[in-house]
Amino acid sequence: MPDNIAATGKLPIKMLHDRILVALRKEDGDRRSSGGILIPATAQVAKRLVWGEAKGVGPSVRQVKVGDQVLFSPEDQHEVEVHGEDLIILRERDVHAVAAERIEESTGLYL
Repeated sequence: MPDNIAATGKLPIKMLHDRILVALRKEDGDRRSSGGILIPATAQVAKRLVWGEAKGVGPSVRQVKVGDQVLFSPEDQHEVEVHGEDLIILRERDVHAVAAERIEESTGLYL
């Protein structure tokens, strides 16, 4: 066992199959309306998709790379705590969109 793993007690994680490990963006918590009204993260207005950053991808994942921003439905997620951080596990088919510097196709949308 390498020294850094023994000292921290943290083992490396490998995602399997078509799974993606995602961290939610910090700004996807409470948000403000255009009029300045604070909308808590727990408010259910409608089915709202959220953005997160891919932290790990399985070998069968074809469209998402580590570091990409992914758009998904909070209903399609499984929460897990990894090394003290709350993360989400998704299947690739549950990702609606990917935002990354490497994407060259122009859709007319910019984040």
